[in-house]
Amino acid sequence: MSSLFLLYCALLIVMLVGFVGAFVPALPGIGLIVVAILVWTLATGGAIANWALGTAIVALVLSLVVNYAATYLGAKQVGASNWGQIGAVIGLVVGFLGLLPALPVGGPLLGILLGTMLGAFTGEFLYRKDLKIAQRLSFSGKVSIAVVVSSLIGTLLEGLLALSAIVVFIATTWSTVQWPTLSWSAIHLPIG
Repeated sequence: MSSLFLLYCALLIVMLVGFVGAFVPALPGIGLIVVAILVWTLATGGAIANWALGTAIVALVLSLVVNYAATYLGAKQVGASNWGQIGAVIGLVVGFLGLLPALPVGGPLLGILLGTMLGAFTGEFLYRKDLKIAQRLSFSGKVSIAVVVSSLIGTLLEGLLALSAIVVFIATTWSTVQWPTLSWSAIHLPIG
């Protein structure tokens, strides 16, 4: 098997990890895909992979903008304070690290979701001392839901951008890879 074929397969696995990382905050996302495409471009001297590399870099920049904008605009749309946003970030970290009570289903992903929601709620509740308790609870609940929904939308868009970078890479490089051929005469099956 050629070393370029093995490198291609390894880089596809790295890109798959990057795709998963677009949805899981602890893993690197599109940045990992960009690095994998850059490695392929350097290894092949690749004018062919330049389209894929350009697409991946654009996807990386767009994902940073989209993720930030979705969360920020979603929170600001309902009038969230900085306290609610900071609480959401703290809740995300605490939820991911498992400092929330052990959850029988969902593990860290559910912890991230619940942690973000509880963090945004708590931060906003602490900030809105001027409101009556019922109003504080209602407003803090609205903020926590808006932060989670906008974060999920940003994450979904980041995942789509990561997928597009991978698809462009495969579409532009698949035909250039020397795939090993398997002949039936090379296979020895024990008989009897």
